[in-house]
Parts: sequence; structure tokens; C-alpha cells
Amino acid sequence: MADTTRTATLTIDGTSYELPIHSPTAGPDVIDITKLYARAGVFTHDPGFTSTSACESAITFIDGDKGELMHRGYPIDQLAEKSHYLEVCYLLLYGSLPTATELETFEHTITHHTMIHEQMHNFFRGFRRDAHPMATMVGVVGAMSAFYHDSTDINDERQREIASHRLIAKMPTIAAMAYKYSIGQPFVYPRNDLDYASNFLRMCFAVPAQEYVVDPILSRAMDRIFTLHADHEQNASTSTVRLASSSGANPFACIAAGIACLWGPAHGGANQACLEMLKEIGSPNRIPEFIERAKDKNDPFRLMGFGHRVYKNFDPRATVMKESADEVLDLLGIDNNPLLRIAKELEHIAVNDDYFIEKKLFPNVDFYSGIILEAMGFPTAMFTPIFAVSRTVGWISQWKEQLADPAMKIGRPRQLYMGETLRDYVEIENR
Repeated sequence: MADTTRTATLTIDGTSYELPIHSPTAGPDVIDITKLYARAGVFTHDPGFTSTSACESAITFIDGDKGELMHRGYPIDQLAEKSHYLEVCYLLLYGSLPTATELETFEHTITHHTMIHEQMHNFFRGFRRDAHPMATMVGVVGAMSAFYHDSTDINDERQREIASHRLIAKMPTIAAMAYKYSIGQPFVYPRNDLDYASNFLRMCFAVPAQEYVVDPILSRAMDRIFTLHADHEQNASTSTVRLASSSGANPFACIAAGIACLWGPAHGGANQACLEMLKEIGSPNRIPEFIERAKDKNDPFRLMGFGHRVYKNFDPRATVMKESADEVLDLLGIDNNPLLRIAKELEHIAVNDDYFIEKKLFPNVDFYSGIILEAMGFPTAMFTPIFAVSRTVGWISQWKEQLADPAMKIGRPRQLYMGETLRDYVEIENR
């Protein structure tokens, strides 16, 4: 952290304490309270950590007011338009865009590590046939530490590298296998002659009885979904990975913890919530009714997929995702899917309605990605597993960065205790 002579003054009961102020390369200044408890005997209280910087990071930066998302300084819209997922993975992991040779080597490494240990198939068969794919992923990813002993030593830089490559490579295979198992179809093995997104789509939708050819428009759309969800600063699941990592846990356990956190509907289930909303609307004819309900402060109904908690003006990922959504719908059509007809009509009404324009309730990346995944044929239960595939590289990049940070220490949040004070135990016959 950069040295600074600037300080903030905190006065408690007449005693003043000088607290260092650190200035980042972008974003608001940070008041360092590391020694506050030792000096003043008080904690700070910040439920949800919404005003707390828990780490230094050089990976991703978000400015919600400006609608900016940058990976290693590169705007997300440029990366989504001009790059592809594995190149963005390299950028997040190593801090710079690769040369042609570096990218070729990296893509070869990832492609040739996509198969999982054959004995791991037994884990899938241990789950109920109707198990949620996220439940399966949490279990299987955590179990990887029982199979890949040569990449669990977090103090060995080479083992950290191997674990990083394995997780990025095998996560699509695990997600696809979880899906196949949930619908009773045989597992489809990955192929080394396909790109990352095409391989995933084939593993999800191919069957042994016939050849499956991935349409390049669908592959590009899936690659963009992966790219646009690759990392998002210090969110709930990323913080979970970092907290688990701070104890010295192995990488597979840390990523499994991130998947478990992502499973929560307040985090990874936003695009699924969009589709559930479309089902609730039921028909294009009912859209005006739900638009009016959304405007009514006394009505609990909310339009899911519009606006964003972080981005106050627009979601920088949404423009690129809309482009892919339009391409996919043009390719597949919407006539045979009532949900997609509702989605297109809802989008048209919302972006032209003065109320939504004034409130900046713009269609966000979850709205468009949900439309794309629905059009491709994915059930809503697979939306969050696909999110987990996308976010794996972000989790790993943050995990590697934390382990290399000399200031790392085990996470130990404090609390504002509001329970009973000291009491004497009373024997049961006297109660």
C-alpha cells in the first residue's frame, strides 16, 4: 500500500486518533483502521462490508456511478467485443494480455486438462437423479482435492499454477456432467478440437445417437456470457473464496465455497429470477399490468433484470449482451417460445417508458443472458452453474493474488454483541 502523510481524525470521548488515509489508483480513498482496536479499544460496525476495503487488489475495478467495469485496466465492453474468454482468463490471471505464443500455449494447456478423473464419475451417481446441478457442483469440486494431490500445496507456486489451470479447464466439464446427470442422459466427454464455449455447449446438448455441431453464433454468445461474468471485484462469492483461503484451505475447497455462496438467489440467481418473472407475467397482453405494478411503491412486485445495485446509470456489460441476445433470437426465433416473446415486448416497453428512463431501470446483463440461455434450451436450474463456470477464473485470480500478498492474515470479522451478559449456571431442579 502506498505511503501517505494524509490522515483522518477520529475523536472518541475527547481523545483523538489519527488514522492513515490511502489513495488508490482509482476509486475512493481508504481510511486505515487496522490499529484502531489496539489504540482506542473500539471496533467499526459495517454490516455487509459495504463501506469496508478488506484487501488490496489490482484485478478488477468498478465505478458504479459511471457505469465502468475494468479488468486490469481494460474496459469490459472492449474485451467482450474484441477478445474472447480464454484470453480474458489469461489477463485476469497474469495481469497483461498475452502474446500470440503465450495465448496458444495457455489455450493448449486448458484444452488438454478438460477431462476429469474417471473415478469422479462415481460421485455424480451418488446424488439423487433430481439433485440441483449446483449441489452436485459444490460436492464434486470440493472432492477434487481427493484426486489431485499434486496441486493442493498452496505454498508451492507451481502447484498453485496447476490447480488454477485444472479448475478453469474442468469446471465446464463438471457443470455439463451435472446437467446431463439431472436429465438422465449419458455424460459427453470433452473434445480437444473445440474452443472453450463450443466444448461446453457440446457436452451439454450432444447425445451419442447423433452428431452435434455447435452453431458459431451460439458459441460466440456463450463465450460472451463467460467473459462478461468472469470477475466482478469483491462480491459475496469472491469474498467467500478469499475468507476460506485465508485459513490456508486448498484451492478446490476455496472454489467450492465460492460456488456455494454463488448459489444464493441474492447473488448468482439474478438471471434465473428474470425467467421466473417472465413466467409469472405469462403473456405479452399482461405486460402493461405488471409495468404498472412495478411503478406502484406499495406493490411488492419488482421487474427483475432491470437496473443494478452497483451500476447507477447503465450496466456496461448489457450493451454487448443485448447484441448477442438479438443474434441468438434471430437465429433461433421466438415464435415457439412464449417467454422470449414476453421478454422482447417487455424490453421494448421498458426502454421507452419515461418512468423507467427517469429511474434508470435499464435492462441489465442478467436480463439478456437469461434470454440467451433460455433460447439455447438451458433450464433455469443451469443458469447459476453457468455463472459458476464463468466466475471460476475470477475466484482463482483473487485467490492467487491473496496468497501472494505479504499482508495476508486469516479473516476474523468482529461483532456488535447484543446478547446476555455474564450469568450463573442454575441446576436444572432449581429452574
